[in-house]
Amino acid sequence: MHPILVALWLMLPAYLPNSSAALIKGKKPIDFGKNFIDGKRIFGDGKTYRGFFGGALCGFALGVVLMGIAPFLGFPSFTIVALLCLSFGAMLGDLVKSFFKRRLGIEKGRPFPLVDQLDFVLGAWLLLYIFERSWFTANFTLEIITIALVLTPLIHFSANVAAYAIGKKDVWW
Repeated sequence: MHPILVALWLMLPAYLPNSSAALIKGKKPIDFGKNFIDGKRIFGDGKTYRGFFGGALCGFALGVVLMGIAPFLGFPSFTIVALLCLSFGAMLGDLVKSFFKRRLGIEKGRPFPLVDQLDFVLGAWLLLYIFERSWFTANFTLEIITIALVLTPLIHFSANVAAYAIGKKDVWW
């Protein structure tokens, strides 16, 4: 199996949550509209419970489907713990990034180059490394990690352009 296809396959449960959360949205912000000790919002209105859990569950559900068809296609399979780490880790990574964007004074929707593209990847990998280390090290070789780190910003950019084109994002970056 070509390593680019394997990298994409392994990352799909982490890729879907962010875009799903943007489509699902929600009204109740995770930070309850509260400010941090610096007087700035903790996360902002864009981070909602519905978006967080809805996005993570979309990634998990996709992973369950992939888990079922992996043996027939020759791709690596997932464990339930790996799927939870990939999908919820992606959302946690995005949440942590939002926290730091607020601290740096970067407004919602404004770019934070490379961090915007890799926050969810690093969050997913961190949870995998903590909770499903043997699965992570067996599947995420240096080659697969490198491919994911190169492809993810390109995919993220393309998804943003598409979301802008259909009116789901205010800006294309």
